[in-house]
Amino acid sequence: MPKSTTDESKIPLLRALGLPTGILLVAGMMIGSGVFKKIIPMSQSGLSESWIIGAWIIAGIITMFGAFTLSGLATLTEESGGVYEYLRLSFGNFFAFLFGWTDFTIIGTASIAALGFIFSQTINVFIPLPNPFESWASVSIGGFIYPFASSGIKLLAIITIIILTWINIRGVEKGGIINNVITSAKILGILLIIVLGLFYSAPENGSIIQTATLDIGNNAFFPALFAAMLSAFWAYDGWSSISFITGEIKNPKKNVPLAIISGVSIAIFLYVLINYAYMHVLSLQQLRAVDENSIGAVVVAETMMGALGRTFITLLIMVSVFGALNGIILAHSRIYYRMAQENFFFKKASHVHPRFRTPYMSLLYTMIWSCILVISGSFDMLTDMVIFAGFLFYGLIAVALIKMKRKGSVHTKVIGYPWVPVVLIIFSAALIYYTVAAQPYQSLIGLTLVLSGVPFYFFFKKKYKDDPAL
Repeated sequence: MPKSTTDESKIPLLRALGLPTGILLVAGMMIGSGVFKKIIPMSQSGLSESWIIGAWIIAGIITMFGAFTLSGLATLTEESGGVYEYLRLSFGNFFAFLFGWTDFTIIGTASIAALGFIFSQTINVFIPLPNPFESWASVSIGGFIYPFASSGIKLLAIITIIILTWINIRGVEKGGIINNVITSAKILGILLIIVLGLFYSAPENGSIIQTATLDIGNNAFFPALFAAMLSAFWAYDGWSSISFITGEIKNPKKNVPLAIISGVSIAIFLYVLINYAYMHVLSLQQLRAVDENSIGAVVVAETMMGALGRTFITLLIMVSVFGALNGIILAHSRIYYRMAQENFFFKKASHVHPRFRTPYMSLLYTMIWSCILVISGSFDMLTDMVIFAGFLFYGLIAVALIKMKRKGSVHTKVIGYPWVPVVLIIFSAALIYYTVAAQPYQSLIGLTLVLSGVPFYFFFKKKYKDDPAL
């Protein structure tokens, strides 16, 4: 990077992204791999076709409630940081920092690592990748981290993350253009699959809704429904990320709420229809018989179009994951940039490139930790915590909206207020309770990672307390 005498922590970000890009960023960050993969585990949950569609709709409604809540808080500020900034303004630095720290350790960087790995796996389908460190594949750290396993896929994932980071350093507009092109392409691809699926006919398949039967007992129904919704929430994840780049959105108090609600609406529409199409092409019994490690969309496309369908859907997954990866790299780095501005992260993360006007040091921090997670291979476990950790804070932003509304800080009308944030709080508590009950070990790890931010909070508070200019 070129040296400059300018104080890079004082350079403002460039407001270069309009409403259309904002909408496509929301949709692009949400539409990754989940929409193609989750039909198999959901079909194996024991739910009927109707309730699988119901799980997507319920999860979509809750996600939209989150979008309504966030759209209200988005009127508080024009600064970057999104949820971090809203929590800071509502509750102070401590809870805001815990969110930012959790995003850095789990939500953001682990998602980048996972998407980078999935993208490389998809490339490996077409071009088998060599494993240069295969002889060291059995070397482990602690018996569960194998840094040299699948080394070819990991190396390509790292290279992809580095390239996308470099592109985003060179200007937010470049990252936005890439997102717009890729998101438009994957929406068109998904619409094609939906149309082909809905018009596909096979003698053995009738109307899926009319012939569906519930295959589990009443006592197991709600756990199965919650498990299915967890799968759906992973596919919906990313809806809040547009708020992180508020500082680079034109007219943000108007455009950020519109982008969130519009992008979420697009994702709900596509997700419900494509999952209906999956179950129109293959019966629930056929989907249950598919190996759990297989990608449901690939099996469905191959049923409809043979080898051509398999190739098409694999390319579509590759494009979708690549686009989501680009959007997450762009957005989440802005949280750590804003934290550094407030003296609660490494101070260099607040530096803005004097030429490209991007938070290049925050992007580099994000890249480095994400690549470490790729090497460790532990991101699969971490991404299981993404929804758990996310809903800890989604419930909190609902409380924040109620608080700021009562203070008079949020002046605009919020759709569904006060029932929308109340329902979001109740649902977040229920989801957290279910997750802890069903996955106590993973939940404990997730909570430990969240709380690991506490000593770092006091570290940064002490380190920078006498240097407010940093």
